Amino acid sequence: MSATGVRVSPQWLVLREPADAAARSARLAERLAGHLSGTDRLVIHDLGGGSGAMGRWLAPRLSGPQHWVVHDRDADLLDLAVAAAPGPAADGAAVTVEARMSDITRLTPDDLSGADVIVASALLDILSTNDLRGVLDVWTGIERCPLLLTLTVVGCVVLTPGDPLDARIGAAFNAHQRRTTTAGRLLGPDAVAAAVEQLRLTGAEVIVAPSPWTLDAARADLTREWLHGWVAAACAQTPALAVEAGAYRDVRLAQAAAGELAVTVDHADLLVLR
Repeated sequence: MSATGVRVSPQWLVLREPADAAARSARLAERLAGHLSGTDRLVIHDLGGGSGAMGRWLAPRLSGPQHWVVHDRDADLLDLAVAAAPGPAADGAAVTVEARMSDITRLTPDDLSGADVIVASALLDILSTNDLRGVLDVWTGIERCPLLLTLTVVGCVVLTPGDPLDARIGAAFNAHQRRTTTAGRLLGPDAVAAAVEQLRLTGAEVIVAPSPWTLDAARADLTREWLHGWVAAACAQTPALAVEAGAYRDVRLAQAAAGELAVTVDHADLLVLR
């Protein structure tokens, strides 16, 4: 992801886009749309926007002409964001997309000047404490600009049927998300609480809504890729798990292929109004 300099494959983003779209809170999008009612032309900045999936989900839920500015450090993903621009707005108005090579941890209020809305998706949990503070400080410097932050993990994964190793894998994965990098300690599942605490200090209204990922037979390919990544990250954090994790992963993959596995990965969305 752009914020940490780790590249995300376009194939993974394509695979997860339908699950992301189903998970994000439509209620918060409706609340945002009502808040923006009457704005002539919306300028929306998408931080770490990658291939532009957030725009494809949100733009049709907002009315009026829209200009999306997608910030990312990956030029290939930005090309995808422009090539697969969102369809028309809710009322049929035109939507345009501009790609901007950016390190979102180094943005200034001038970089976001003129924004009517700032959005981000699957971003907060890969930020460090200092990076989160910096991003939110930049937002504070923009007058009356709503903020919509979606799909932040909260550290809860439920697999059905259960397995005795689920809790240990989950705990190791959460620890991996909180690992220390050159940017500092990553927030991982603590990101929502940290963001809410900082945002409420500004006097803004902060609304939190659940946005759970649901993985099942209908999303077998995504379930398979998620399982590989979940177990691999857990073993990277706690190598002793590797003795049992290989067999565990293979059983889970077989269950997923047979349509016998359901997974809920809890996330939260934040809408910030002032």
